[in-house]
Amino acid sequence: MRLAVVACAGFAALVSAAFAGPPARIGAGAEPALTSLRAIPSPAGSGSATPHLSRSHDGEVWLSWLEPRSRGGHALRVARLAGHHWNTPMTAAEGDSFFVNWADRPGVVALGEGCLAAHWLWTSSGEAYSYDVRVAFSGDRGRTWSNPARPHRDGTMTEHGFVTLLPEEGGARAIWLDGRNYAAAREKQAAAGGKPGGHEVDADMTVRTAFIHQDGTLADEAALDGRACDCCPTAAVKTMFGVLVAYRDRSPAEVRDISLVRGTAISDRTPSSRPAISSEIAWSEPTPLHVDGWKIPGCPVNGPALAAEDDRVAIAWYSEAGDTARVLAAFSKDGGRSVGAPFRVDDGEPIGRVDVALLEDRSALVLWLESRSQGALVLARRVAPDGSRSLPFRVAETSAKRGSGYPRMVRDGRRVIFAWTEAGNPSRVRVAEAMVPGR
Repeated sequence: MRLAVVACAGFAALVSAAFAGPPARIGAGAEPALTSLRAIPSPAGSGSATPHLSRSHDGEVWLSWLEPRSRGGHALRVARLAGHHWNTPMTAAEGDSFFVNWADRPGVVALGEGCLAAHWLWTSSGEAYSYDVRVAFSGDRGRTWSNPARPHRDGTMTEHGFVTLLPEEGGARAIWLDGRNYAAAREKQAAAGGKPGGHEVDADMTVRTAFIHQDGTLADEAALDGRACDCCPTAAVKTMFGVLVAYRDRSPAEVRDISLVRGTAISDRTPSSRPAISSEIAWSEPTPLHVDGWKIPGCPVNGPALAAEDDRVAIAWYSEAGDTARVLAAFSKDGGRSVGAPFRVDDGEPIGRVDVALLEDRSALVLWLESRSQGALVLARRVAPDGSRSLPFRVAETSAKRGSGYPRMVRDGRRVIFAWTEAGNPSRVRVAEAMVPGR
């Protein structure tokens, strides 16, 4: 990979009552969540999948995705939205050792002022679940990229993935699921005469974080939770109170509800070798977002979603507690320190794979997959803090299978950009936009 010179500027009270009741009401005279859906020609090629959308603080919208190369392997591609079309795609990383998975997705995050950060997964050994996180930076709108760095330095041939990357001054903060405990468990298994290697060992997946400087060095490394669900995507946002992280937890009794961890700055870090770039973070203990009580003996591969603006936060997640599948949403007015009662969002047969965005009227737009007899629909619905809902908005038809992945969205003023994987042989990333109704 070419080396770029990168210079970028840069729960005290939580609801614990069990969810009860029917879906939240649709307000009288409710209007659709969005209007004027129109396709945007996709820059992604044949076989593309795992779309990711990001909008910088200065208004640039970026789409990234994985697609196969003609000579083998894969490329992580990225394009910038200019009006209603995408600029010529560029390559952030490529090679024949990508770890490609429908749920464990790479992405490019817009840092602002033409700066980008990319993350992807790279196989680290011949074991089936042995891969590292790689992160690289660009300071010239994706034309050149730095040499990749890893946010973890345990050196184990285990899982490191389900990454969320947050912009921070001077670099980016990574939050990921870390399987380093599996290495010791495999050694113990082998010493006891068991099969060496393998994924099914008695070990806990952890949630970890680190700040990555643009030169690839690390700071603020921390373990956020010592036991989490193995393969549900993470989510994180910055609020006026600090960093808020959401993920699917895992109790000793195999209850796998969503937990929150909050990070607040405790001091400015100003080493003589570099300008002030980030604050050291003090992390809270994990706290349940809401006691759904979903007990399941395996990972549902269905993570939460967060959106934040100043002190406002919207949270969306999927649960099957009580043998009832549902998509839920809740709001916080204080950066996630406290969270209001959850409201049901889905239409009765959800698959989950949620995303969420905050709108100017303080409502949230929730995106999810809804099952249908001949596949699935990508649906969106506005939910207000009082629980009233808009009519559902149909974004696209898709497959209910894993190949359809996670649909994504990002708000750009009054329009919302959507991206999803059109499953098939070959698959292809599709893009569309819609408008938020005016008030």
